Amino acid sequence: MYDIIIVGAGPAGLTAAIYARRAGKSVLVLEKDTFGGQVTFSPKLENYPGFQEISGNELAQKMLEQALALGADVDMDNVTDVIGGNVKTVIGENATYEAKAVIIAAGARHRRLGLPREEELIGNGISFCAVCDGAFYKGQHVAVIGGGNTALQEILLLSEVCSKVTVVQNLAFLTGEQKMIDAVQSRENVDVIYSTVVTAYEGESSLTALRLINTETNEESRLEVDGAFLAIGTVPENGAYQKVAKINEQGYIEADERCMTNTPGVFVAGDCRTKTYRQVATAIADGAAAALNACRYLDA
Repeated sequence: MYDIIIVGAGPAGLTAAIYARRAGKSVLVLEKDTFGGQVTFSPKLENYPGFQEISGNELAQKMLEQALALGADVDMDNVTDVIGGNVKTVIGENATYEAKAVIIAAGARHRRLGLPREEELIGNGISFCAVCDGAFYKGQHVAVIGGGNTALQEILLLSEVCSKVTVVQNLAFLTGEQKMIDAVQSRENVDVIYSTVVTAYEGESSLTALRLINTETNEESRLEVDGAFLAIGTVPENGAYQKVAKINEQGYIEADERCMTNTPGVFVAGDCRTKTYRQVATAIADGAAAALNACRYLDA
């Protein structure tokens, strides 16, 4: 029996563990995949306070070491269900766990195109976040895959630092807000290729080009780029929490800045919850808020 079980060992989950342990609560962190979450895909962070420059892997490792040093237990397991009640039951593929409170910090996974060698090129020419990685492509030519609001935001940011931004959109039009579309179309260094999808990546150690095909004409082409930003949305991994949390149409757990779900004693932090900005800094803020509210719940 733990005071708090935290599902997910990204920045939100590890921050929650640090705060909970400092409050004297027994803590178990369960992680199914990679300690550090999505931040580990960033080879260099320059917008995290306290570090002029740090890799995502190094930052995640420091957070993990701090949580362990404070006495948090960490285990690898894929959580498949959470059952509420005075005692919460967390069911994993390897074991079943019990706690008085649960913090869901399962994160959200950036959508991929599912093409060969995609995973190995992430961080080596393929990125997801212009705020995080845009500065590395200053004065260079990048592609943005997607045409919704997320993509339009990335395009506008990248157009400020890159010499050229080529947008690859699978539809015959952009799908974001008209005001943002107008802003993108007014940028002289932005080109949009419509009705086109990426069929392959080129490059050995890093991305050098995209192979494209026009879905209307079947014409194939090749686009040389220094980098590509995938902006086709994120996939929250919240299927296991439907019994204890309200999930919206996009799959995110509904919660405000207090990080409280509609089930007493169940909290949510990080990219898996409804929020405007999904950055390392906001995930850490969520982790702190969720842990503090979980401790308040336990002490009531």
